[in-house]
Amino acid sequence: MPKKILDPLPSAAFQILLSLVEGDLHGYGMMRQVAEQTSGRMRMGPGTLYSSIQVLLEAGCIEEVNLEGTDRRRTYRLTAAGRKRVREEAERLEELLRVVRSKRLLEGKYV
Repeated sequence: MPKKILDPLPSAAFQILLSLVEGDLHGYGMMRQVAEQTSGRMRMGPGTLYSSIQVLLEAGCIEEVNLEGTDRRRTYRLTAAGRKRVREEAERLEELLRVVRSKRLLEGKYV
């Protein structure tokens, strides 16, 4: 896995991997899922989506799935390496959140 590109995992790649945790999706499905799981805070365009997909494919985090009897859209699946990588990133973010909470940054209003 290319360490420089995926460590830390860019937010677009993290969101793509998260979108695939519950099942296989095509690109448009990933874009919709990312928008949904971020409550619309992240709307991924095709350029970001497909360049991120390419990096994740090359890193072995996702794989293309050939589904018989479906349309011509490319469908992607999370690999074991991808599941491990998304879990590692979630743990990294959890640790950051622990530090933020210890500094009480989420309490009250800040300028």
